[in-house]
This record gives sequence, structure tokens and C-alpha cells, in this order.
Amino acid sequence: MSFDLRRAAPARPVILLWALAVPVTILTILAVCIGTDVSAVIDLDRDIARHAYDFAAQRPGLVSFLDVVAVAFGNLAAAITLVLLAVYSLWRRERRVAIWIVVSGIIAIGGNALLKLAFERERPVFDKPLHEIGGHSFPSGHSAGAGMLFTVAILMTIVLTGRGLRRRIGIAVLVLMALGVGASRIFLGVHYLSDVIAGLSFGTAVALGLWILMVTDATRLPHELAVLTGSGRKRVAVILNPAKVGDVEEFKTRVRFVAERDGWSEPIWYETTVEDPGYGQATAALHDEVDLIVAAGGDGTVRAVCEEVARTGVAVGILPHGAGNLLARNLSIPLNSRDALDVVFGGQDRAIDLSTLTTDSGTNTTFLVMAGLGMDAAIMTGVNDQLKSKVGWLAYFVSGVKAARFPAMKVQISVDDGEFRKFRARTVVVGNVGFLQGGIPLLPDAQIDDGMLDVVVLAPKRFIGWLAIIVRVIGRQKRTNERLDRLTGRKVRILAEKKMPMQLDGDPVGEGLEITAEIQPGVLLVRVPLAPAPATAI
Repeated sequence: MSFDLRRAAPARPVILLWALAVPVTILTILAVCIGTDVSAVIDLDRDIARHAYDFAAQRPGLVSFLDVVAVAFGNLAAAITLVLLAVYSLWRRERRVAIWIVVSGIIAIGGNALLKLAFERERPVFDKPLHEIGGHSFPSGHSAGAGMLFTVAILMTIVLTGRGLRRRIGIAVLVLMALGVGASRIFLGVHYLSDVIAGLSFGTAVALGLWILMVTDATRLPHELAVLTGSGRKRVAVILNPAKVGDVEEFKTRVRFVAERDGWSEPIWYETTVEDPGYGQATAALHDEVDLIVAAGGDGTVRAVCEEVARTGVAVGILPHGAGNLLARNLSIPLNSRDALDVVFGGQDRAIDLSTLTTDSGTNTTFLVMAGLGMDAAIMTGVNDQLKSKVGWLAYFVSGVKAARFPAMKVQISVDDGEFRKFRARTVVVGNVGFLQGGIPLLPDAQIDDGMLDVVVLAPKRFIGWLAIIVRVIGRQKRTNERLDRLTGRKVRILAEKKMPMQLDGDPVGEGLEITAEIQPGVLLVRVPLAPAPATAI
């Protein structure tokens, strides 16, 4: 899965700017009040500080817990957490997000220290302090760190989860944790209420402001201009697999709502059948002269529609409803249907490659993701459909365990009509994209629009040898040897010594001795999330 950490983040600059205005305004008001000794604020701070101190002083257990919170959410702990998040982002090849995380931490912690020096506000004073600490009070350092850290966590939560209950619960928990860290400083008697609110506001403003500057695209074209394709009449056809989308009428209602919201016409509906997974429906949609064709279903439905629509100049939108959804994953299209609808009707078009595939057993078709023979095809053939419908792509894992002892085979591979090279392999995969489910980078250099096919030859000697290969694949190691080799070219021909199971885009296509794959560069337009802005110089 090619996972773009920006794909599900808040996308509209106006909304982000309004969100940023709130903490900035609060911080500014409090800074003026504290800087000019506004009596109403000073008196309220002292009253709340005294009541909080009296409450905590009578509860030693609470004080001990607050001391633990002070350590757990101090600058050192926050820095470690940010480093881990930055490393994770780099592992996902999101360099800009990683830089944003690091810079947010530096500015929030360092900037808060400078603000303390500027205001030089004394901390609350009590005869018997509950917690010994030096330095100035305004704004609260712990609160600033919490505001920054939890804003980073909230944005990451938005990125990593689809809209729905799970996202709302996650955000609510993070907000409550930030408020809890701030409140702990008041009950420990080391900060006033205004210190805490200012700290939280400052940290939030830093993280959110830098997100706008460094990650989002505040300069892209207006929404209406970015999505126009074809004739500009915004006519759309939806080809759906009724076995995959669930309640068809409810599905249509959701699609109609988003289409109307974004200015598209009433969709023209087509349903796939067992006899026709999408080819005839796509042809009919093209005859209706639509500007966008939406494929709603699994990888088979998407492949059929894309094969028919290629070279027409009409864009294909994808609403993933399958177990694998590998094309959607590699194009950073959200798997959550509501987020995917936003991309379908509000994204931008990207020209991608398509590959033809012919076999000696009579298959003559195309693929968008991967094709192969050997163990990977045996896995696809062995997937239990009932289990697949219940647990999704985990069914492939179960089948993979069963196929782990698939015997080695002798194959010959020719790239771009060159000489054949001999290999002994368990599986050979030809890919147009690089990532499997779970973000596993099987072909880390593969790009869906580079006009090239990437090949990986896997040949572990024993079952335990798969562990070493898994480590090398996940670690994106460039080194190749007889156990893991890679090839690249526009045309790939594979000959096996005996008939082997074959697959394309996760679907078995029988057995055969020969596969020929040839790339067709840039022949298909697919609707993808709006591209991020160029990196901001820092």
C-alpha cells in the first residue's frame, strides 16, 4: 500500500485557517491581559489556583498521580514521541510530514521558553508546595507541549482513519488528554488557568500553523476548477458490483448526495453481473458520453472498467469495496467509502500505466497492479471465498500459510526481448505498482506512471528462508541475490518448465507455461486525491 499521510488530512485551506485563528486569538487575548495585569483575569487565576490547591492537598494519591503525569508529558517524553512519529513518517516516505513533526516540536518547546522570558510571570506561591519547580509561569510549558503533541496526534489520527465513530472517539480521547495535562498543572499548584490555556493555544497554533505552511496546499486551484474533466458537463456513470456494495439503494443515496453537493448530474447507474464484470457496462457508459465513470466493487470490477475505458480520455473514479483494493491503496485512494466519494467527485485526474497480459493458456487481458506465477498465484487460487467475505485480505494470509511450502520451479525470464536468464524460484511477480496490503513494499521502486514494469523473483530454500526475505522486503533493501532478485523493463516474458498457477490483480487465471506482460504508458486517467503543494522552504 502506498500510504500518503496527507490524503485524509483537512484539505480546505479556509477551514484550516479558521481553525488556526481560534488558538491564535485566545493566545493573543491572554497575552494582552497578562502583559497589562488585567485585574479580572489575575483575580480569577488566583481564585482557581487556590481552590485547586486545596482540593489536591487533601488527596496525596492524586498528587502522586499528577507527578507521574508531569513526567509522562514533560519535554523529554514529548520529544521521544515526536521522534517516533517522525521516523514512522519517513518509513512511509512522507519526508515533509516528518519535517513538520520535528519543526513543530522545536518551535513549540523553544518558542514557549522565549515567551516565558518575555512575560516573566511568577508561579503560584503556597506555604507548602505540592510540586517543586523553577522558572516562570506564562505560558505553561507542559501545556504548550501537550497542545502541540496532541494536535500532531489528532492530525495523524485524521490521516490514518476514515470518517466515522472510530475517528471521532480517537479525536475526543486526544482532546481530553490534552485538557487533562493542562488541568494537572493547575492542581499541582505550579500554573494558573491562563498559563494553561495560553500554553495549549500556543502549542496547537504552532502545530496547526506549520501543517498549513509545510504540508497542505493553500495555493491549489479552486475546488470547482480542479475536478472538471471531459466535456465539462459533469455527467457521471456509476458501475457497481451489487455483491460488493451491500445495500444498493443506500449506496446510491450516498453517491447521489455527494454528486449533487459537488455539482455533478444525477448518476447513470449500471450493475455488473456474473457474466459481465464491467466491460459491457463501461462501453455503455462511454456511449452515453459521460465525463466520469465510477467503478464500485473489488479489484476485478475496477480492472474490467479500466481496461475498457483506457485510451478514451474519460477518467475513472474508484470506490473500493473489495478485500484487496490494491490499486486504491497504491494510489492513496481512501478505503473508507465516504472519503473515497470525496476523491471521486472532488479529486484530480492522474494518467497511469496499464499492462497487457497474454499467456499460453489463452488469457489475453490487462492488469493494473500485479501479475505472476508460482506461489503467489497458488495463494490466490487457495483463498476461501467465504472466509474472504468475512475477514477481507486476512484470508490471503491464511491461504499464504498453506502455500508456504509451494515447490521451487525453474523459469526463464526475458526483459525487453533480451536474452533469457535462468532462475529457480518459488514465485515470480510482475508489478505495475509496488505495495501489497499492509504497506509491504514488494516492489519498492515501482511507480504506476513510470512506463516500466518491475519484476521480483523470490526463491527461499526452505520455509524459514521466507523470514529473511520478509525482512529484506520490509526494509526495502536494494541488495539482490539468488534468493531475491529484481528486474525492470517495458516488456517481460516468463517461461516455466512446467505448468504453474497464474494470477493477475489478485485473481487466479488458471495454469500455464508462459506469461508475457508489456506496459502501456499513461493510457488511463484515474481520479486521485488532490496533490499536495510543493514543499515550503524552511
